[in-house]
Amino acid sequence: MTLGALTVLFAGLLGLLVGSFSNVLIWRLPRGESVAFPPSHCPNCDHRLGVLDLVPVLSWAALGGKCRYCRTPISPRYPVVELLTGLGYAGVALAFPPEVYGAGTLGLMALLTLLLVGSAIDLDTYTLPDELTLPGVGLGLLFALAGAGAQAQAGRLGLPDFAQAAQGAALGAGVLIAVNLFGSWVLRRFRERRFPERPLGYQQVSLALLVGGWFGPLWGLGAALASAGLNVAARRLVPVPEWLTLGGFLISLALAGPDLLAFLRGGLGAAGAAGLVCGLYWWLYWRRHRAEEAEDAEGDPVAMGFGDVKLAGVIGAFLGTERLLLALAVAVVAGALLGLVQKALKGESRIPFGPYLALGAVAALFAGEGLILDLARQWGALLP
Repeated sequence: MTLGALTVLFAGLLGLLVGSFSNVLIWRLPRGESVAFPPSHCPNCDHRLGVLDLVPVLSWAALGGKCRYCRTPISPRYPVVELLTGLGYAGVALAFPPEVYGAGTLGLMALLTLLLVGSAIDLDTYTLPDELTLPGVGLGLLFALAGAGAQAQAGRLGLPDFAQAAQGAALGAGVLIAVNLFGSWVLRRFRERRFPERPLGYQQVSLALLVGGWFGPLWGLGAALASAGLNVAARRLVPVPEWLTLGGFLISLALAGPDLLAFLRGGLGAAGAAGLVCGLYWWLYWRRHRAEEAEDAEGDPVAMGFGDVKLAGVIGAFLGTERLLLALAVAVVAGALLGLVQKALKGESRIPFGPYLALGAVAALFAGEGLILDLARQWGALLP
């Protein structure tokens, strides 16, 4: 057996083991439980599971899909998650061999786990835990830092370096947060928010969108942080009206002319960076004020969950801008088509978008390189 085949085999075995732990995350994260303590146990009878109960896939099959101790049926999702993770890890090792991509190979395996766990939780609860998405953005940046230069060695599209990963994370979050901002504005019939966040929230993200379009992402993020600092200094909310920020962005977009793409990239990048900072602040605030989490249950209407914004940031951090944009396109098309099917069959209009983002990311990772390079060549041929 060749070294490459052994690498793929061991990657698949590692994936099976990680898939077993992924099932722990899927069960415990939405419930706010520790992922380390107590040890694995049956959720029905609470009996601690032994080593023979935890062998990926084989234990479930040998036990006939039932708990050894209370005979309660075990969801088939457990072996499915383990198998998908094993196959995914083997696929990554085959398509992105570690001798070429180094730490980037492990990074892509981590991304697959984040996507699978997030999708399963989103399907169950319509939420994407901050404990998964926000550290995921940081993890993507760290792997990009560790694996910088892999794309030059491979001679292919490759993986992003740190700067490209940061841009991808900001742009991914920015595209979806812009959908959130403008969609929510329409749902409110262009009225201002009734419950604006203080000191840092959507008003600051909208300001970053406008300023970033004109002056670049760093200036946009700086404007958002300056506005938040003003709120802190004033000890009250200093309003940043959306008719000025969102309306101004639309007018500027119409006047951008040949600089349209640069304006969009700057605005979306700034909004995404500000949105990720907001997400981190809200997460830390919530962890300090758990008892108050239901205080404002009735808030302003939203067009898209903020968890999707952070998951798009994760995808951008790991895959870079080119694959991110393809992933978003696949997610939108798949979500629209499958959403129509679900609406026709079940009459259900509410669908989680996280699994479609994950599907788009996997498609962009394994099948998107040729399409992206072809488009780049065609676009380059059109330029003077």
